[in-house]
Amino acid sequence: MVPLSPLAQTLMSIVMLAALLCLAGGAWRLWHGGDRRKGALLIILALVMVGNVLMWSVS
Repeated sequence: MVPLSPLAQTLMSIVMLAALLCLAGGAWRLWHGGDRRKGALLIILALVMVGNVLMWSVS
């Protein structure tokens, strides 16, 4: 496995933070009213972002 550059590590950290924020926002929209479709889409987006980070870290 090739070690990741500092830039790649920083970008993956930023994407993970964004995924956590999307997950929190989606959960808030689902449980506190608002548009349920957008809440579900935010949660799906968070899962896709986490999957991308996992693929980047393995390759």
